[in-house]
Order: sequence, then C-alpha cells, then structure tokens
Amino acid sequence: FFLLQKYHPTRVLTLVYQPFAVATIAILAYREAKINTRVRNLTGYTLFFLSSLAIIILDVATSGKGGIGVFIGICIVSGVFGVADGHVQGGMVGDLSLMCPEFIQSFLAGLAASGALTSGLRLITKAAFENSQDGLRKGAMLFFSISSFFELLCVLLYAFVFPKLPIVKYYRAKAASEGATTVTADLAAGGIQTHNNQGVCVPLMAEEDLKLSERLTNRQLLWQNIDYAIDVFLIYVLTLSIFPGFLSEDTGSHSLGSWYALVLIAMYNVWDLIGRYVPLLEFLKLTSRKGLTAATLSRFVLIPAFYFTAKYGDQGWMIMLTSVLGLSNGYLTVCVFMAAPRGYKGPEQNALGNLLVLCLLAGIFSGVTLDWLWLIGKGW
Repeated sequence: FFLLQKYHPTRVLTLVYQPFAVATIAILAYREAKINTRVRNLTGYTLFFLSSLAIIILDVATSGKGGIGVFIGICIVSGVFGVADGHVQGGMVGDLSLMCPEFIQSFLAGLAASGALTSGLRLITKAAFENSQDGLRKGAMLFFSISSFFELLCVLLYAFVFPKLPIVKYYRAKAASEGATTVTADLAAGGIQTHNNQGVCVPLMAEEDLKLSERLTNRQLLWQNIDYAIDVFLIYVLTLSIFPGFLSEDTGSHSLGSWYALVLIAMYNVWDLIGRYVPLLEFLKLTSRKGLTAATLSRFVLIPAFYFTAKYGDQGWMIMLTSVLGLSNGYLTVCVFMAAPRGYKGPEQNALGNLLVLCLLAGIFSGVTLDWLWLIGKGW
C-alpha cells in the first residue's frame, strides 16, 4: 500500500471487490434452492486460498515493485476475492440459519475476529519494520502466507470435519425432512444415506414421517422481513461510508503520526468483535423489530459526528467514535441475523439467510461508493 498510496487503495480495492461479491450473491440467492451448498462453499473457500496465493506469486514475480500494472493485478485478485465472498458468506449464513442462532453468531464473530487479527498483525509489522519499506512488504507477504494456510485449513475442515459433526448432521437431516434439497451432498458427506422420494432428496430415516409443504418464495420471504433487510443494508451503508477509507485518509494528522490510521482501524475491528458477542447476554440482546430499526437509523448521527471530529476534534474523540461505530456494527448485525430466521422451515431459513447477506453486501457496495464523497473539495 505504501507504493500504491496515490491510487487510494483502501477505497479502490474495496470498490472493485464489492460488485463481484454482490453479483455473485445475487445470482446464488436467486438460485439457492437448486444449488449444492457443499460445492458452493468449497468453491468459495478454494477461491479464497488461490487468491491469497496469487498475491504472493504477484509480489515475487514483480520483486515487490509498485506501478499501475501491479495495482491492476491486485484489483483483479480483489475481484476474485469478491466472487469467493459471494459463494461463502451467503452459503454459510444460509446453512447456519437452518441450524440454530448461536451458530450464526459464532460465524459472524469469526468474521470480525479475522479483522481484529489482521489489525494486530499489521501493528506488529509496523512496529518491527517501521523504517523499512522492504520490511513492510515482507510483513505483508507473511500475512498472506498465514492467510493462505488458514484458508486451505478451512477447505479441509469444511470438506472432511464439519459435515460429520453430530449436531450438524441432526440439523441438516431436519432441514431435509422439511424439504431442503441444498443439504443433500452434505448429508452424504456426513454418512447419512439419502433417497429420492417424490422428486425430493431426503434422509432415509425421516422418509416415513415426511410431510412436505409449500415453502414461501424468495419474494414472500423478503416482503415479510423487509425491515430486517433494510436494517442490514443501512447498517453497512453507514459503516462502509466511514470505514476504512475515511479513517485511513481523511482524519487529519495527530500525535500518533503514521500510527493513527492503523490504531483507528484496529479499534474498529476490536469493538466490532466485542459487539458480536454482546447479544449472547440475553438481557442485552435486542429482539424488537421496531427497536432494531430505530437503533439502525440512530447510527446515522455518526456521519456529522465524524465530520466535525475530523475537522475540530482531537484523536481521543476520534478513537471513541470509531469504537462506537465498530461496537454498534457488530451488535446490530448479530441481533438481526439471529432474529430473522426464527419461525421458518429449513428451506426458508436458508433462503432468508442468503437474502440478508445479499442486502449486507449491497449495503457494503453502496457504502464504499458513498465513501468517495468525503474527497469532495480535496482535489476532486
């Protein structure tokens, strides 16, 4: 990023990433009832692994040099990351939605934990190689090497371990008994034999008491949960209009110097992670649909708050605001995703999970687009 700073990488790469993610999840959400979830998720995890590996290969091939050619190559890889995200995030959230809410919370918390770990590694490499551009490059390559290892581990764990867990087999068998066809390959991988009955593949053990009923269409599900969908969209429109572009480039200079943006991003990621665990405390979990909408809309006061703090405030106030942004983002995301699937059958929960992820990614895309508005009057 040091060599590519003039291209606004924190804004451009996110903007390149999102159209591919949104287009992929839109297609997969529309076709989710006929898609093999196992193949979908394994494809996504494999693309994540290959993309991280491609960054390392690109760096080695160019000897760490900057320039527009390298930046275009990184943008292409970023687009592939978006395709991978569209496969995995919707597939996993849909799959976990038909299980139990605690699984969704764990998955969403894991996403935030990856951001917090990334920030931690970035701070470590900054401290170790602060005065060496080549050192920063080595630190980045170390990160992508670690990332590649864990992504390969995800492929192996999802392929060989996850489908064999007893609780996972139980919920997938239950979803299949309710008419879900997306879990067939996962059930087979878990050792549960399937049998085609009336055109629907179901667990053999559940065939006798199988009572299939019509599931709601995607349009009906979206209409019944339009408030949740709007909430998710607005949560991420607001968050991504500030993070990471504004925090990286538009918060001014303070006593922390070059550490300032890194500290802000780290604080966002840490508090986002904390916020995703808060709903596990029942007395703090927000379940009211009107309450969730009100809390989501109230976050928009952060836009003028960030603007005036960047212009007139000191770094302490900016760190506090960034923490509030992260905490509210994580908290509201988990509250919505845990509440929305309740009361639906397995196939409907899977479809609703995909639709909410589509709204989430659409919100991110809109947010990173609006993030460029902060540059008005600064040479634009």
